[in-house]
Amino acid sequence: MKRHTAAAAAALSCLAFLAAPAATATAATTTAAAAAAADNPYQRGPAPTVASIEAARGSYAVSQTSVSSLAVTTFGGGTIYYPTSTSDGTFGAVVISPGFTAYESSIAWLGPRLASQGFVVFTIDTLTTLDQPDSRGRQLLAALDYLTQRSTVRARVDASRLGVMGHSMGGGGTLEAAKSRPSLKAAIPLTGWNTDKTWPEITTPTLIVGADGDTVAPVATHSEPFYESLPASLDKAYLELNGATHFTPNSSDTTIAKYSVSWLKRFIDDDTRYDQFLCPLPRPSLTIEEYRGTCPLGS
Repeated sequence: MKRHTAAAAAALSCLAFLAAPAATATAATTTAAAAAAADNPYQRGPAPTVASIEAARGSYAVSQTSVSSLAVTTFGGGTIYYPTSTSDGTFGAVVISPGFTAYESSIAWLGPRLASQGFVVFTIDTLTTLDQPDSRGRQLLAALDYLTQRSTVRARVDASRLGVMGHSMGGGGTLEAAKSRPSLKAAIPLTGWNTDKTWPEITTPTLIVGADGDTVAPVATHSEPFYESLPASLDKAYLELNGATHFTPNSSDTTIAKYSVSWLKRFIDDDTRYDQFLCPLPRPSLTIEEYRGTCPLGS
């Protein structure tokens, strides 16, 4: 009996020894995560994974409210999507513009998808569907001002952490907005169109998204010159979608969402947990024709 008791005790001691490193590693990981969160008050949501940033919805439940075009004069109204819970405090925000002849509905899929990752998102209509990029840029900024100063959800928004996105001429407007307001934290033109091809004045971290099959704003005359003209010292990236067209951003697209979420998280929330999806540079794949960037981030 004593021999059995001694053997059992030895086995338990061995198991405890083997479990100790795992427990220590888990504790260290938890401590590191807590320290990172403490260092970054803007960090929102759980640690990201490929699955989480590719998912149709993130960890936040989302509510929405409409803004009538009759209630505003400097843009065309729209829809605000926001995390329902207020337990995490305020959130960064992004306004998104549609393209030439298009309405808010053409980019509406991005609203709940981005908001569920921990942002307040305002998808807007423009004053007219024929508005040019410079006008769309001003309207993006006007919508940001409305969102942070007058909207019913303004208390949920951190006015110091804002970004802009847009499709086609809305993408051109995104560049115009970033040029006009250097305090913006992130800009993402989606298959952007603009007669101005050079943007050396921009200091906002910018992700340019082009499409290899775009015949409206071909990458050779739009997205690529936009990217190359941005300052070399800037945090910037160029994502060219594979097997895509000018209108790919008008439908739910996992690749667009994955890298948009990562970019917005990294630069609006200053969340370095998302570095892993941006650096090293993503490689060509079934959905990525080409990816360029100025890693490391945070230059």
